[in-house]
Formats: sequence, C-alpha cells, structure tokens
Amino acid sequence: MRCARELHVRSVMTRWSAPYASPWRRLRKEPRTGAVEPWPLSQSTVSRIWRAFGLRPHGSETFQLSNDPLLLDKVRDVVGLYMNPPHHALVLCVEEKSQIQALSRSQPILPRQAERRTHDYQRHGTTSLFAALDIATGSVIGQCWPRHRAIEFRKFLQHIDRAVPADLAVYLVLDNYATHKTQKIRKWFLRHPRYCLHFTPTHSSWLNQVERWFALLSQRQIKRGSHSSVRELETAISEFIALHNDQPKPFVWTKTADAILSSIGRFASRTLEVHGANNM
Repeated sequence: MRCARELHVRSVMTRWSAPYASPWRRLRKEPRTGAVEPWPLSQSTVSRIWRAFGLRPHGSETFQLSNDPLLLDKVRDVVGLYMNPPHHALVLCVEEKSQIQALSRSQPILPRQAERRTHDYQRHGTTSLFAALDIATGSVIGQCWPRHRAIEFRKFLQHIDRAVPADLAVYLVLDNYATHKTQKIRKWFLRHPRYCLHFTPTHSSWLNQVERWFALLSQRQIKRGSHSSVRELETAISEFIALHNDQPKPFVWTKTADAILSSIGRFASRTLEVHGANNM
C-alpha cells in the first residue's frame, strides 16, 4: 500500500514538472508515443498531493531579483526607517505614477452585484501623478502633471516643502529613477539641507510604501471609473486623495530587513540550483 502511494506521489510530481504538463487537466501524455490518455488518479487525490507539498501549478507570478551591489545596505536602511522612524522628523515615501490613461467606456458602467463594464474604451490622453506618503499618519501629498521630468519633480518638491512644517527634518524614500538624480535636483537638495535621501535598491519598488497606495488608487478609482478627459481624470484623482486624507490610515510594516534578505537568499539559492549561475 505504501509503495502504491509513493508511486502515485512520484507520478504527480513528475507530471507537474514535465515540460508538456497541463496540471489542471486530468489527462496524461505518454512521452514515448505521444498518446493522450485519461489520468489514472482522481482529482481529489491529486489535490491532496498538491496541498501536502505546497504545490500551486495553476498559479503564475512575476518577479525581478535586484542586481544592485548595495542591495543589503539599502534594504536595511529603508526598512530601518519604517520600523524605527527618527524623532521630530517626517518620513515620506515619494514616487511617480506615470502615464495614467484617461479612458472612457463605450457604454455606461452598470452597477450590479458584480460591476459590469465594456471591454472596449476610448483614450483621451494621459497624466502623471507625483505622490508622497507620510508613513506615520498615512496621509498623502499629491500633484498631477502632464509629464514626469526633473522640472515637474522639482516643482513637486517645492510643493512638499510648503506643505511640511519648516521645523521638521524630512527623510525621503525614493527609487533610482533618473529624474531624482539630475543636476537640478541635486542643487535643489543642497539648498534645502533638511532633506535626507534614502534610495531603494534597483528593481525593488515594492520596498516603497507609496506603491501600495498607488495600488489602492488604481483599484478603487482609476480602473472603476470612466473619464472623458484628462482634466476629469485629474479631478477624480484629487477627490480620491482628499477622501483618503479625511481618514488616513498608515500601512504597518512588519517584515524585518533580515527576514527580507533571508527570503531573497533562499529564492536565489533555489534558482541557482535549478538553472545555474548563467540565469541569475
């Protein structure tokens, strides 16, 4: 009986890893003849084996490992700000959500048990949102601009400077976008010494908390709306920011830098074992 169970487990594991596998269909392909035959195991048996080994072959996710040589230092730096923010200072996560499209549906959206919208739409232009999330309160400072160059970023920094009390030091969490590192931006920061910059690692936007707020904006406002002009889209974004700031709620960062780096290390080790150093 035990041998039969082991054979069943081995067959499911082999089928799951085979290049021709279709794990959600109860059919099997004979490697030598190419004939397709009914899968001998029941659906419940296969499901139990998947659960026992933590397999989810029907799922699909994307990823990007950072190749930043300062990955460890930057992760510890940014996570340290989140978990132990400095006293008498403000920590702002700053980022741009560029090329937001103003889309109008060809027919009105129908509010039912499941909201219905047409699959086709008309484009009416784009806008770029600059946003700064206060990690302590959850409030957001935001501005929309037609483009997302260094000129617009400097104007947004000036907007932040007017909105933040002058007696507070400001710690900015930024990504490595070229707009944040131009000569004009560097000169602006030199003239405003109360600002301290903390950059996330390359390909690690998930480390910037404002990205999570962008996801809320997309889910609750942009994707669910129909906007016939860029101005209408920008008005909807401004209303969402105002509504959010009426009752702001900060995100709670719980994962330590050591836990993040350990997870990255385990993933990199598994990838190295399977694919070799050439694919890292």
